[in-house]
Amino acid sequence: MISLLRGDFHVHSTYSDDARSSIAENIAAASAAGLSQLRLIDHVRQSTPWVPEFLAEVRRQLEVDGLEVLTGVEAKILNARGGLDLPGGLGGIGAIIIADHQFPGLDGPWSPEVTREKLAAGLSTSDALDLLVGALIAAMQSVEHGQLAHCFSILPKIGLDESDLSDEHLLAWSTAAARTGTLVEVNEKWGCPGPRSLRAALAAGATLVASTDSHRADEVGRYDRVAAILGELAP
Repeated sequence: MISLLRGDFHVHSTYSDDARSSIAENIAAASAAGLSQLRLIDHVRQSTPWVPEFLAEVRRQLEVDGLEVLTGVEAKILNARGGLDLPGGLGGIGAIIIADHQFPGLDGPWSPEVTREKLAAGLSTSDALDLLVGALIAAMQSVEHGQLAHCFSILPKIGLDESDLSDEHLLAWSTAAARTGTLVEVNEKWGCPGPRSLRAALAAGATLVASTDSHRADEVGRYDRVAAILGELAP
């Protein structure tokens, strides 16, 4: 598990509105931290125009001894059918990062507030989790080279917890990740997924990667929460 910490599979640059560091600064930070793998990703929407420019800039920075530089784009799940908020023109992108930024509702993305209202109005926890897990599975099946970003981070925002997921939910989720070759990231910023979910992923044969979800270069490759979570998985 310690070897996972030599990679950082979720690093944002100034192509994301809320990030502060350039691609070059992130690569330099990863090299200085002794990482062997780095995935540079940024947030996209259906209207995003800059993906070719992003890829061209990454290509100009690739020559770093001992560091494999990968790319990705992070898109939110839009609905219970697993639709993703992706633009066209993604040729050359290394991975689609599937994010539960909002709750995947039947009629589109629900904000945490709206989801809490629906739960208070009678939507059962079980039915809500069926929607979430079903959307995650459909999204994984819809793309090649997927990666789950901070999976289940939406749950505390709507008043739920990973412990509310049934064994059946986790079996279906982890089996889909393994079958589709979707990477499951262990996320420093959000501290998820937790050990129970990750044990299910490992038992199903899914691949785990570590990520900081960094928005500044000085965060790249720096793990506390991820190291603690992985420590609970060590035999």
